[in-house]
Amino acid sequence: MINSGRENSSRADLRTRIVRTSMEAFATRGVKSVTMDDVAMMLGISKRTLYEIFEDKETLLIECLSDHHDQMVVFMREVLETSSNVLEVILKGYKKSIEDYRGTNIRFLQEIKKYPKVYELVRSNHKRDHDDAVEFFKKGVEQGIFRDDVNFSIVHILVHEQFDSLMGREIFTQYSFMEVYESITFTFLRGVSTAKGAAILEEFLIEYRSQNKL
Repeated sequence: MINSGRENSSRADLRTRIVRTSMEAFATRGVKSVTMDDVAMMLGISKRTLYEIFEDKETLLIECLSDHHDQMVVFMREVLETSSNVLEVILKGYKKSIEDYRGTNIRFLQEIKKYPKVYELVRSNHKRDHDDAVEFFKKGVEQGIFRDDVNFSIVHILVHEQFDSLMGREIFTQYSFMEVYESITFTFLRGVSTAKGAAILEEFLIEYRSQNKL
């Protein structure tokens, strides 16, 4: 029983290492350019061991994105407990996203669509998070941070669809993903903020751009 428990623990640890290592490789190099052979080699394990845990690359990619989503949910819950208003939570979440996206190859985000089960997971996560996001914005209205004449259900969908529709466009030959991401995010936040919210946002931007020399 003890040996069995250790084996299960070791297997779980290996699974986590595979997922975290693969996610970094996929994000920086793109999905297509990273093979299962590459993953096995990076981890110093046999292909047989890798395929015993993940039957194919799409299954591995699904696990990678699920793990990343779960980590972000945990992070946002922790931020929510220590923040004074919803805009502060959003801006901390933005900074976290920037850290994640800074080394991300745009091909990674574009190539996800080529894996039906993976893309369905992404869409499913968005739909599942939608109601929580809308309620979150409504709380910002109560705090005087966001305008009370905005249909946040519609706007939240539009912002997401805007990101999604740009993935295959030539805009990324002219501008980096970070520039596009920042432009969409802050244009949206300015548009839905009250004077109080706008002041908080501008204060954040001054500090953020100073730190990042933007």
